[in-house]
Amino acid sequence: MNAHLDVSSAPGTGKPPSQERVVSVANGWLMLAVNVLLCLITIALLVHSIRMGIRQDHFPMGMFVGSLLLGAFAGLMSSGHFTLQPNQARVLILFGAYHGTVKESGFHWANPFYSRGTKISLRANNFSTEKLKVNDKRGSPIEIAAVVVWRVQDTAQAMFDVEDYHQYVDVQSEAAVRHLASSYAYDQGEEDEITLRSNADEVAACLKEELQRRLAKAGVVVEEARITHLAYAPEIAQAMLRRQQAEAIIAARQKIVHGAVSMVEMALNDLASRKVVALDDERRAAMVSNLLVVLCGDTEVTPVINTGTLYP
Repeated sequence: MNAHLDVSSAPGTGKPPSQERVVSVANGWLMLAVNVLLCLITIALLVHSIRMGIRQDHFPMGMFVGSLLLGAFAGLMSSGHFTLQPNQARVLILFGAYHGTVKESGFHWANPFYSRGTKISLRANNFSTEKLKVNDKRGSPIEIAAVVVWRVQDTAQAMFDVEDYHQYVDVQSEAAVRHLASSYAYDQGEEDEITLRSNADEVAACLKEELQRRLAKAGVVVEEARITHLAYAPEIAQAMLRRQQAEAIIAARQKIVHGAVSMVEMALNDLASRKVVALDDERRAAMVSNLLVVLCGDTEVTPVINTGTLYP
């Protein structure tokens, strides 16, 4: 059950999904030096224009205005700096158009007109669903909860193909768990049937595949999915417990009877092969009855010594 991202089209729509483009931007330290140099030039021009205005009757308005514009430009350029931590990305959006994604950690500089607040974490996230009450395949109400480990793989899909990818993961995870619970019986399925209680690994693989299919639209990859809570609903828990106890007692009795019959058969065969005693059908039946009572009884058996004969 290998889950994969289908990039041919966005699930549920006819349009192709957004495609991530990893791009590089300017080194932040180099651009910092350029911006500092611009600031120094701005200060020098501003001071020089003021001094010239004091010494001369004609104020150099052009130089003064130019220094102010250069200072505004330097301030604008300085706003293009940003940092990225390991496993963090920034989506570059210029006037509503997607221009790529920066994934390299460090100190960077990009066009200051790129939209702010577009950083996305690429780290693994844990999401634990609430205890959900749902009917299993046989209609029995059960409580189920799961934990999902996920991370963003395609930043473009996470940003542009869904409204809020965090909320999308939450809602789709709950829907997947509900669908999984209704697709399998809690326990006591038919022969070779997968059940929620007995086949934890198979159920986890099915849940992971179901989640991956649902979350592919958001550019999310599912690392792991496991059921963390599984129980009958409180209103039927006692009845189901009694049923399980009864089934356990029956299974134990079957093993006891099977073992007792084997021991009786072995005892009769040994007696016959060693010619210890010759038993007719009536004596054989009595011995079988006595041995089965001893071997299958719940309490200790009190032996009775017969000093007479079996026949009147």
